[in-house]
Amino acid sequence: MKFFADTADTADIRDLADAGLLDGVTTNPSLISKSGRNFLEVVKEICGIVEGPVSAEVVALDHATMMKEAEILRKIADNVAVKVPLTLDGLKTCKALTNDGTMVNVTLCFSANQALLAAKAGATFVSPFVGRHDDNGFDGMQLISDIRLIYDNYDFATEILVASVRHPIHVLEAARIGTDVMTAPPAVIRLLVKHVLTDKGIEGFMADWAKTGQTIC
Repeated sequence: MKFFADTADTADIRDLADAGLLDGVTTNPSLISKSGRNFLEVVKEICGIVEGPVSAEVVALDHATMMKEAEILRKIADNVAVKVPLTLDGLKTCKALTNDGTMVNVTLCFSANQALLAAKAGATFVSPFVGRHDDNGFDGMQLISDIRLIYDNYDFATEILVASVRHPIHVLEAARIGTDVMTAPPAVIRLLVKHVLTDKGIEGFMADWAKTGQTIC
């Protein structure tokens, strides 16, 4: 399973990339707003940090304007994936862009039927939001299972990109289902390394080492 960071914080992206944990990055208008920086500049910098796909979202709602925005976004770098909403205009834009060789991430997916439409439109990625699904009384991971089954039934090439990941259990369940990609905030990715027994083990080793009075360097 590929790991994407869901952030526009370039310091966090560099840190995770240096650890070999990142295969790509997802951004959205809300994350860019929090950065307080110019949208195009941030996307360009991120594309220079990671080699994998960097999702940059259009903000238009009609197909014609989406295409104009997409034209600007895909010129930023070869690894830009244009992000479009799961609407009829978004799907139309997805089809046009993927036919032209551009990666497309269809976002705000909340049903298996929507995911089926994204795959038929040729999406590179579809982003079902498991956390927001859970918040509204639905089973986010069941949605992922349904999409996985449908995509496998028909051998769709669209990759399932689990988004709105809130905690490590979401990551674990996504991996068990066979998700292609998960995107999570840097804080959630860092939580994956934590375990109380690892911490206790390090504490014990360090205490025993101190007793030897030795140093390695």
